[in-house]
Amino acid sequence: MQVLLIASEVFPYSRTGGLADVMAALPGALVRLGLDVTVLSPWWQSLSGQPKEVWRGSVPTAGRLGPGPVRVGELSEAGVRYLFLGTPGFDRPGLYAPDDVQRFLEWGRQVLPTLSSMGLEFDLLHGHDWAAGMVLAHARAAGLKSVYTVHNLQYQGRWNMAEAAAWSGLPAAMLQGAEFYGDLNLMKAGLAFADHVTTVSPTYAQEITTSEYGEGLQGVLQSRQAEGALTGILNGLDTERWNPANDPDILPLTERYGKPANVAALRAEFSLDAAPILSAVTRLVPQKGIDLLVEALPEVTQDWNVVVLGSGDPLLEAALKGWAQHPRVRYASGMNESLAHRLYAGSDAFAMPSRFEPCGLSQMISMRYGTLPVVRETGGLVDSVPREVGFRFTGETSGDLSAALKLARAEWDDKPGWQERMRAGMALDFSWEASARKYAEVYARVLED
Repeated sequence: MQVLLIASEVFPYSRTGGLADVMAALPGALVRLGLDVTVLSPWWQSLSGQPKEVWRGSVPTAGRLGPGPVRVGELSEAGVRYLFLGTPGFDRPGLYAPDDVQRFLEWGRQVLPTLSSMGLEFDLLHGHDWAAGMVLAHARAAGLKSVYTVHNLQYQGRWNMAEAAAWSGLPAAMLQGAEFYGDLNLMKAGLAFADHVTTVSPTYAQEITTSEYGEGLQGVLQSRQAEGALTGILNGLDTERWNPANDPDILPLTERYGKPANVAALRAEFSLDAAPILSAVTRLVPQKGIDLLVEALPEVTQDWNVVVLGSGDPLLEAALKGWAQHPRVRYASGMNESLAHRLYAGSDAFAMPSRFEPCGLSQMISMRYGTLPVVRETGGLVDSVPREVGFRFTGETSGDLSAALKLARAEWDDKPGWQERMRAGMALDFSWEASARKYAEVYARVLED
């Protein structure tokens, strides 16, 4: 089976978040199952690595030539072929920008004609998140089978329908299937035109069919669910990249050795006292609920040292910078890969008070590194954090988070009980193989229909 995976970013070549991490691990797991896998992503100007240019041209689409030259670069790793499609809109520094919907409309219009010009054919296309939505609309128009994965329903890619229609290269009647309050919605295009829709955890698949989590698209998701075309598949974890036994950024850590040394090293690095260490590695956005942690700091710091790594909302950044004057609070702005590893390994507990969480990888990493997650019961956090390992709460207030952290602190004082939870978490299997098999089963069903 020849499968083309389509995403806006893929680690280590381009990355802003969890989507890139999934695209770094899922393709290889599919290859190990015997599939022929190609990954297609934009040729960002700031792309890491040096793709070899394998095609250059200008492809006719929608009865006209594209607005400029199109080129394709190629890299390969572990049996996976990576193709990078470059269009003029991506020939600028950085990744995402305010005109992304226009850029991905044009990019999506070029994908199939470019692949055809290169003589490439695939049995099935697998698009990821809103940036791939228009590619699947073109796939439906061409009679190609496809699967669409929602990583985060909140980010949808909307643009005024009247203007977007001229860019899309698709018939106006077809575009109505992706209409959303007068806009063209690229997320809805993927949901409507794919043969099967998946999400990144079973609980999130159910949540997004409700008005609370459906982001206005619950109607189309309810329809896909009624058709039997909506499946939740929990993301896996790249267990080679996140391996505490040989992680170069930390001291060697296994189920029975190394945790105290990493905690001591982190305590020394940030000049923290003897209280347990609670950390968070996160984007500072409302979804992640870090504002609840900030609100709870007066109470939380009675029991915990708190270290936060992340960036985002300027008000949250300012609040954390202010709190960093407290002897038990530390804040590091931005994303620092090495520090993230040290936090996962050297913390006692990890905070994820998310308002919603499609899957989440941090809770998996933290458990693998012997750090117990304190999470709100939503999405993939429900599916991945056993009660006998982490600490779960249901409310959406800072008081609910504080109460959960009080329970965690009481358990931390019971060293045998804490160590039992820690070892159980480190023994959990979050490898990609099981998830990849479920994707392969979805592919097979789609191709049989």
